[in-house]
Amino acid sequence: MKTPRFLLPAATAGILALTLTACGGGGGGGTTGGGGSDAEANLDGRGPITYVQGKDNNNVVRPFIEKWNAAHPDEKVTFKEQTDQADQQHDDLVQHFQAKQSDYDVVSVDVIWTAEFAAKGWLQPLKDKMAIDTSKMLKAPVEAASYKGTLYAAPKDSDGGILFYRKDLVPNAPKTWDEMMGMCSIAKQNNIGCYSGQFSKYEGLTVNASEAINSAGGSVLNKDGKPNLNTPEAKAGLENLAKAYADGNIPKEAITFKEEDSRQAFQSGKLLFLRNWPYVYSLMSTEGSSAVKDKFGMAPLPGKDGPGASALGGHNAAISVYSKNKATALDFIKFIETEENQKFFANQASLAPILTSLYEDQALVAKLPYLSVLQTSIQNAVPRPVTPFYPAVTKAIQDNAYPAIKGEKSVESALTDMQKSQRTRHRGQ
Repeated sequence: MKTPRFLLPAATAGILALTLTACGGGGGGGTTGGGGSDAEANLDGRGPITYVQGKDNNNVVRPFIEKWNAAHPDEKVTFKEQTDQADQQHDDLVQHFQAKQSDYDVVSVDVIWTAEFAAKGWLQPLKDKMAIDTSKMLKAPVEAASYKGTLYAAPKDSDGGILFYRKDLVPNAPKTWDEMMGMCSIAKQNNIGCYSGQFSKYEGLTVNASEAINSAGGSVLNKDGKPNLNTPEAKAGLENLAKAYADGNIPKEAITFKEEDSRQAFQSGKLLFLRNWPYVYSLMSTEGSSAVKDKFGMAPLPGKDGPGASALGGHNAAISVYSKNKATALDFIKFIETEENQKFFANQASLAPILTSLYEDQALVAKLPYLSVLQTSIQNAVPRPVTPFYPAVTKAIQDNAYPAIKGEKSVESALTDMQKSQRTRHRGQ
C-alpha cells in the first residue's frame, strides 16, 4: 500500500529549543544561509555519491538509479534507504548534517524542511555554476524549494490536496465551502457523514487548518514570515471547520482521523466528501473492499468564491554542502528532473510531476485522469509556513486549532494564542 505523504514530521525540538537554536546561530552547519567555505568547496568534484530518501515503497528509486549507474560507471550512486516515518527521516538527516559528514551527497527533503536546512547552512545553493533550469517547472514547487530568494533544492515531485466526492449522490462537485455545506442534507438523507479531512492532533491538522485559513483569504504568516492570524479571513477559515464540527457536518469521529482513517471512512461509503491526497485514488479504485470504486469523483478543494488553496506537498532533492562530489551530485539531480524520469515516477508511484508539460501528456492523463484536477490544486497551492522554525509553527497551530474545532476553545482565543506563540518565537530570532 502506498504510504501517505504527510506523516508526522520532526516535532520533538519544541519552541524553546528552536528559539535557543535561533539565538545560537546555525545548529552545526556551515555558514548560515549556505554561504562560506562549505558551499564553495568541491564544486568540481566527481565520483561516487550516495542518494538518501525514505522507504522506496513503490520501487521507484532503484530502477532509475540502475539506469544512471549503467551510464555513469565512474560516478555510481548508492541508495541509502531511510524508514517510512518522516520524523525519523528528518532526524537522520539532521544528525548527519550536524556531524558535517560527506556521505549523504544528495538527500530527499520534504518541502517543509527546505527552509530549516537552508537557514542552517546545510544545503548547497543552486546558483551560479550550480544552477538548474526551472523554467519548465510548476511555479509553486520551485518557490517551496527556495529560501530568501535563492533556490536550495531541486523540486522532485509535488502534491496537492483534492476533494473526493460521491458522484452518484452529488453529480457536480461544489466549488465553494458554503456550497459544499449546503449539500450536507444529501449526506443526512443517506445516513452518512458529510465532510472530513484530517483533524487528529498531528501534522495533518496543520495542513487542514492552514488550508481552511488560506482558502478563506487569510494566511498563517505574512510575506515577511511573521504571524498573521488576527484577521477576519483567518477567523472565517477556522470558524468554517469549528461550525461544521459543531453542527455535525464534520462527523464527531473525524477529530481522530489521519489520512488512512479518513480514506477508509470514505472508501467504505460513510462520507459524502473527503479532503485527502491523490495517493488514495488508486486504492479506492482497485481495492476489493472499496464500496465506492466507480462512484467517486475528484475536484479542487472548495474555497470562498472558487477553488480553495491546498497546502503544497511534495519533496525536493538537495545537495549537501559537505558533499565531496558536487558536480556529480548536480548532474544527478538534473537527471531526476528529466521528462523520462518524471513520467516514470508518475506512472510507477502516482507522484505529481514538476514539469508543466506532463499535465497535458495524453498517455499520462489516460492513466492518471485526475492530473488536470491535481494541476489546479498545485497551481492554487500555498506552502505551509516557509520558516526555518517550522516545528514551532506547526505545534502552535495544532495546539490551538484542535480545541477550537472541538468547541473547547473559541476561534478568537485559538488564533490569538497561535499569534502569541509564534510572536514569541520571532522575538527569539
